[in-house]
Amino acid sequence: MAEVTTLFWDNGGVILTNGWDRDSRRKAVEKFHLDLADFEDRHELMLNAFECGQATLDDYVKRTVFYRTRPFTPEEFKQFMFDQSQPIPETLEFLEKIAGARRYHLAALNNESLEINAYRIRRFHLRDYFEAFFSSCYLGVRKPEREIYGLVLKITQRDPAECVLIDDRGLNLECAREMGMGTIQYRDVEQLQSDLAKLGVTAKG
Repeated sequence: MAEVTTLFWDNGGVILTNGWDRDSRRKAVEKFHLDLADFEDRHELMLNAFECGQATLDDYVKRTVFYRTRPFTPEEFKQFMFDQSQPIPETLEFLEKIAGARRYHLAALNNESLEINAYRIRRFHLRDYFEAFFSSCYLGVRKPEREIYGLVLKITQRDPAECVLIDDRGLNLECAREMGMGTIQYRDVEQLQSDLAKLGVTAKG
């Protein structure tokens, strides 16, 4: 593999908890007394548009929850959604060290809806670490579709061999690997540090 110059990081499940995953939705169902099957069905029908920037957060909550009168407000439900995002401190600390070394180009490559993505960038100061945000809501395509990786390589003008994608989901890594990118499936920060070190990537300046 060529010398690594560029690291693409998934956010949810790596440096932050997932923004709106199955566990978060189950908590919402319990807290707001929703019908699980109905909510999940509506979520699946809205998911692609929601994460590809074609449906707003207001659109999403209207179609999944507020298609009928509720004893709580859309604002309360949206705040609950935002509150699901929490840091994974040990990985954020390592990312901060990698960014501080200024040896690599760092960018986010994640599936996320527009408003939740903006909240997470702001709330967790991700601009301090990443030079660019290749999010599905900006690019109009989601991982694991091959197109998103092709777009990222074109925009950054990077050779796949000098790039590494870090993601906690194996499926999201498959197309990137087939295109010649290095890949690391994240389990914990110690494993991530070890796997990056094998590729010559360290936090040392």
